[in-house]
Amino acid sequence: MVSCWVVSANTHFVSRCLLYGNNFLLDSPQSLTATCNVCKAVVPRGGRSVATFNTTNLIKHLQKHHPKEHDEFLAMKGLKAQTSRQESLLQSFERQGKLSPDNVKAKEITEKVLNFIVLDDQPLSVVENEGFRSLMEYLQPRYSLPSRRYLSETALPELYNQVSTKLADKLKGVPNLSFTTDIWTSDVSPMSLISLTVHWIDRDTYGLCCAVLQVKKCGGSHNRATIAASITEMLNHWGIPLEKVHVILRDNASNMKAAMQDLSVSNLGCFAHSLQLVVNEGLISQRSVSDALANSRKIVAHFKHSQLAQSRLEDLQREMQGAGTTTSPSRLVQDVQTRWNSSFYMIKSILKEKRPLCAYAADHNLPATLSANDWALLEKTAAVLEPFEELTRKISSATSTAAEVIPAVTVLQRLLAENTSTGIKTMKTTLLQAVNRRFSNIESEPLYAVATLVDARYKDRFFTSGDAARRGKALLIQELEKVEQALTDEAGTTVAEPAKKMACMEAGPSTGVPPGTTKSSFSSLYDKSLEEHDEPAGGTQAVVTQMQMFLKEPTIGEADSPFQYWANHHARFPLLAAVATKFLSAPSTSVESERLFSTASNIVDEKRNRLTAERAEMLIFLKKNLPMFK
Repeated sequence: MVSCWVVSANTHFVSRCLLYGNNFLLDSPQSLTATCNVCKAVVPRGGRSVATFNTTNLIKHLQKHHPKEHDEFLAMKGLKAQTSRQESLLQSFERQGKLSPDNVKAKEITEKVLNFIVLDDQPLSVVENEGFRSLMEYLQPRYSLPSRRYLSETALPELYNQVSTKLADKLKGVPNLSFTTDIWTSDVSPMSLISLTVHWIDRDTYGLCCAVLQVKKCGGSHNRATIAASITEMLNHWGIPLEKVHVILRDNASNMKAAMQDLSVSNLGCFAHSLQLVVNEGLISQRSVSDALANSRKIVAHFKHSQLAQSRLEDLQREMQGAGTTTSPSRLVQDVQTRWNSSFYMIKSILKEKRPLCAYAADHNLPATLSANDWALLEKTAAVLEPFEELTRKISSATSTAAEVIPAVTVLQRLLAENTSTGIKTMKTTLLQAVNRRFSNIESEPLYAVATLVDARYKDRFFTSGDAARRGKALLIQELEKVEQALTDEAGTTVAEPAKKMACMEAGPSTGVPPGTTKSSFSSLYDKSLEEHDEPAGGTQAVVTQMQMFLKEPTIGEADSPFQYWANHHARFPLLAAVATKFLSAPSTSVESERLFSTASNIVDEKRNRLTAERAEMLIFLKKNLPMFK
């Protein structure tokens, strides 16, 4: 008995294989007849030798006597022929051989592999991993992965040079740049890096832009001289003169302050760091609050360190959630004492799970307990800290500017001055004193004052006194005169006044909040401050015509974009728009550099603890900047 095992792209051979394999039997390859598997009929093969045999009689027999088998044969015939053609094409494709490294397609794939490594924090050695190599072989058999050495020594530097050239071209036409800087030390390798991020406003779109300028190895002692020299070297590397430096945001460490003095550049301390110090003072000022926080830490730690305790607590949480609830039980948050907002999140998580925690404490031992007074203190502490948490989130955003500092401090002072919290008066008093002390001079700081005035959300509405507002306007006038003089020198004519007949917006400050939205106490006091300063005073110099018109118009909503405002109104107030692009480029914090080092810790990890500082800099630079130019 013989079956056909060879599959060919030729449809005649496909038919023979299917018929003799599924529907008919042969006594031998030379048999003149075939036996039907269904009815056992003997059917002639249509010839007298192997060379002349055909399948016509066999197919007609199926068609006439076995329609079902005939339909199955036709279906299988089409499928087999298609499969055969695919296999033939694949074999032909494989015979073409591997792509040359210079092949356009190969270069594109290598670029995508490098982008994958850079953007997803993968080690360069990923190209040596068996799983990744298998994946690439499956996706493109003709492509040969480059070596780790090629990526490190050739492809990565080439991509770095391409992106850095594009960034340098972007920065050439920007007259004023703002920066943030910070220092980071790796936990897994003997490496310290100093960062420099750059911030500016695009003169065409009025959009806020941010990029990593450089991340440089910072060896030796991190003293004022080392820091100043590193920043100077980075600025020189990018061809940025000190005259283009509007401001550098730095942390509040003494070595950073001293380095900025040595550089003779405008600089500001990180607003978020200052808030951290304010809240820390408040939390330790009242013994009862400190004790309640200490007990809370012990309780949270108990559940973090005991899986059995955590499991029992989750059972209680599910029981109290009620039947039909599908949400997973919330976990308690452990605070980090260097981050005050983590203490706030710990308090909120404790308060949220008060009932399950009390039920657990009734049946099981805890390392600490919370009295009724402790629970009340935690409630009040959370209420006092909530505006600080809201503010910290706001100023930590990528679009936060120095214009937000004066309004934020004014609102905090008013909130803390309200006599509404019994039981935590000592803490509130300490917080207010710390805010007043640490931010006593912000309204006299030109970088803050002018930025606030040209921000259409705030203008002159948040200065705490008429004198402070007048000083701020005098500083703004100086900046306007500088711009006017520069434009006059450039054009040879006087800058035209804005059209006075253009319609102003409707009176009354816009809230920028959708109807029906509940505003926090922090946001509500913003609106109150705006209402109290709805009529700004005007100046007398010719150059302040624009300032008078701008300040007399109502503010935009707190949630609206000051950058979009200037994109829409720069033609009306050209002098003010130029000042705004300078002063609103300054961030309120150095958080951007801190975020950068979160990226650095992902790149210089246990898998890449031998990465050189030069390679680390390239990877960090590309991780942040590559999306801008894709």
